[in-house]
Amino acid sequence: MSPLPYNVAIVGGGIVGLATGLALLQRQPALRLVILEKEAQVGTHQTGHNSGVIHSGVYYRPGSLKARLCVEGVRRLMAYCAAQGVPYQRCGKVIVGTTEQELGVLEQLYQRGMANGVPGLRKIGPAELKELEPHAAGQAALYSPGTSIVDFRQVAQAMAADLSQRGAEVITGAEVRASGRDGGALRLETKDREVAASFLINCAGLYADVVARRLGLRPKIQIIPFRGEYYLLRPERRELVRSLIYPVPDPQFPFLGVHFTRTIHGQVEAGPNAVLAWAREGYSRWRICPDELWGTLTYRGFLALVPRYWRTALFEYYRSFSRRVFVQTLQRLVPAVQPADVVPGGAGVRAQAVAPDGRLVDDFHIEQTPTAIHVLNAPSPAATASLAIGDYIAELASKTFVLGG
Repeated sequence: MSPLPYNVAIVGGGIVGLATGLALLQRQPALRLVILEKEAQVGTHQTGHNSGVIHSGVYYRPGSLKARLCVEGVRRLMAYCAAQGVPYQRCGKVIVGTTEQELGVLEQLYQRGMANGVPGLRKIGPAELKELEPHAAGQAALYSPGTSIVDFRQVAQAMAADLSQRGAEVITGAEVRASGRDGGALRLETKDREVAASFLINCAGLYADVVARRLGLRPKIQIIPFRGEYYLLRPERRELVRSLIYPVPDPQFPFLGVHFTRTIHGQVEAGPNAVLAWAREGYSRWRICPDELWGTLTYRGFLALVPRYWRTALFEYYRSFSRRVFVQTLQRLVPAVQPADVVPGGAGVRAQAVAPDGRLVDDFHIEQTPTAIHVLNAPSPAATASLAIGDYIAELASKTFVLGG
């Protein structure tokens, strides 16, 4: 039998899929590798629609995959950007406590950050907060001086070029529409071609669970899409924010709350909120995919989720349609900001895994079969941690797959 064209096919050309490809080739440079991306460019969805923050690792439960891989991922990502000539900026970040109740959570975050080994993390009072962010208001804050910003789409493009130079094939416009096995061969059908490979790694993001089902897996979770909407500060008001200003997050909710973020391109974003999207790629309020929406509304995990969070969900929708209410939330952090200071910005969609019992899956979630690895939950800080995640998946592959070189 002649060898299959590829040892490994990676479905998904987001930053996690690309980083996984790099990690595989670093271990086995002669590996025959293909990456299939359904869009015309890599890094189009979650990679290209996030806030561009290189997170330091403050938020994540010690010992979790997020905690372990984020801190390592920061170091590796910055080194990679420097080597590839991708600009990034260490701007620092403050997490601001505005009430007595939040101060207790702020202390918990500090203990988490210290346990996770976040460099330079420290507690600051209102006076130092004013020095760092003159327009911010708070009783206390955490200061993370190493938090940075980057354009993750540009990182993804550098990774794709790197992969091509190493001999991998990165094929865009190649949505996997069907799959099956022909003897020992995994066959993936796209619009223009059929790809045969021995093994598969599923990094399909918003459609990771769909791809997994097409390959015969019955994943323990389902992706529910949440849209995060942003405003932009008008150029003449950008001086209100020097770096990154975040609220104390709700510890029961895996979203970080509405915050201010300077971007590597000089803008200041305000957001995101978190509303249920009516399509997996629902970047606007009126983008509806009936089949996908029906799949969400009838999923038992979603039905179990609603009683827990319906009040939060209603407020998020209310805030989505009201600039005044959105700005009122922002004013908790920066009282000087006014509705006239912001204009509508972009939006992103978070692929949030939800368990059948309604639990929002907080950590990265990966499932395996003898011939496939499925990355079924990789929300923030996946972009930050991408190179470390890639190494983690490559290690799983070395133990699960019999790879040729």
